[in-house]
Amino acid sequence: MPPSPSNRDETPEERADRLWSEMLQEVRVCQTGAQILFGFLLSVVFTPRFTTLPVLDRHLYVVTVLLGAFATGALVAPAAFHRFFAGHGLKPELVHAAGHLISTGLVLLALTITSAMLLLLRNALHTAAAASALSGVVLLWFTTCWLVLPHLVLRREARRRERDTGSAGGR
Repeated sequence: MPPSPSNRDETPEERADRLWSEMLQEVRVCQTGAQILFGFLLSVVFTPRFTTLPVLDRHLYVVTVLLGAFATGALVAPAAFHRFFAGHGLKPELVHAAGHLISTGLVLLALTITSAMLLLLRNALHTAAAASALSGVVLLWFTTCWLVLPHLVLRREARRRERDTGSAGGR
């Protein structure tokens, strides 16, 4: 685990414990949403209307369910890792692996929601072009909120620290 950029006075184990606790809080929100969405998706195939969907929409449904399953698996995986790693002194490794799994799960969740939106809008609007455009907007929104904005904040903070360090070093 890389050294902490903060000025906290904590051991690597304390840092790993803190980060793990923070990650659990973050992932609980995502897990619940992914599991509820996945549960609803599973039930769609059993509705009478499902058999009347065009083949393309049924294939889109299958892709959406698969994405939902992968998202749920990735977002629940940190709990499984914790069970395996518990008592082995591997908390820093757990935090590292869980961070990758959560990031992967978030990407898969965004794709699941976008795919579900596409399926829903294709049937609600009866126009593939509008459904695709609106689903693309949803994906762009997730990309902006979950990737672009955090990246911009990190870049701005890095520039601020660089300025502060440069001006402190020049005194």
